[in-house]
Amino acid sequence: MDPQEVILYPLMTEVTSRLIEMENKLVFIANIRANKKDIKRAVEELYEVKVRDVNVAITTKGEKKAFITLEPEYSAADVAIKLGIL
Repeated sequence: MDPQEVILYPLMTEVTSRLIEMENKLVFIANIRANKKDIKRAVEELYEVKVRDVNVAITTKGEKKAFITLEPEYSAADVAIKLGIL
């Protein structure tokens, strides 16, 4: 899958802003057909960061929410600022 097809959009709520600051995590809504490897590759290509871990959850709306933990040398806050969500 193409990285633009995998990552649909970043998700920003009060909880995700705390995840960015405290746990160095970003949250995205991803394509329902994408697996963890697809999501990891897409985030690394699109945002030029290294991903440590990917966790996914399916919301009650049927969307796939991807929780991306970045390596310590990369800042989730910096990525969020580039995306214009923080």
